[in-house]
Amino acid sequence: MAKQTKNQQVRAKLDSEKLYTVDEALATLREHKAKFDETVEVAMNLGVDPRHADQMVRGMVSLPSGTGKDVKVAVFARGENAEKATAAGADKVGAEDLMEDMQNGNLDYDRVIATPDMMGVVGRLGKVLGPKGLMPNPKLGTVTPNVEQAVKDAKGGQVEFRVEKQGIIHSGIGKLSFKDDALKENFKALTDAIVKAKPTGAKGKYVKKVTLTSSMGPGLKVDLGEVEGA
Repeated sequence: MAKQTKNQQVRAKLDSEKLYTVDEALATLREHKAKFDETVEVAMNLGVDPRHADQMVRGMVSLPSGTGKDVKVAVFARGENAEKATAAGADKVGAEDLMEDMQNGNLDYDRVIATPDMMGVVGRLGKVLGPKGLMPNPKLGTVTPNVEQAVKDAKGGQVEFRVEKQGIIHSGIGKLSFKDDALKENFKALTDAIVKAKPTGAKGKYVKKVTLTSSMGPGLKVDLGEVEGA
């Protein structure tokens, strides 16, 4: 019989049907933590079919305690806006030169921001940025004349959430080294934002299941009473 991995042994000991409070889930993840600083992740199963436009769930939320991750930001801007973006901490700022760089496959960014006047240039990158979910979008605040604030938000803990084909949203809410209060604040900010983003076409139960996990840890079902509006 094949030897069980540590992860399999952990899962075997846990009651897969138990519903945890956020406090209990975090305590359990800490009990089984790996040797590196794992990311704590939330998965929300929603009662939506994102193939229908009126059931798409997407948005941005600022996590009050940050993500613990270094976010790489590229900005399409010229002149004074380019200077402001650089001063705010953008990793790469440019115009046609940045477009060409991305067309050549340099896409190691977590967020791409653009001023409205640059969308003629950025539009040529639809096939490159679209599949990676990096295309600047006015609804998400990534097409904006205020690039300075957009860069600060991206660097300061703002995350994007977007429902996948199966009706699930995955998002990191920080590192396991964060204090419980910080992770709970981030959990609340994310889940509140997703509940508020309930689309008009969603029928029946909207939040079906919430799971907390860490990079190497077990997936723990969270009691829906922990999520306001669920």
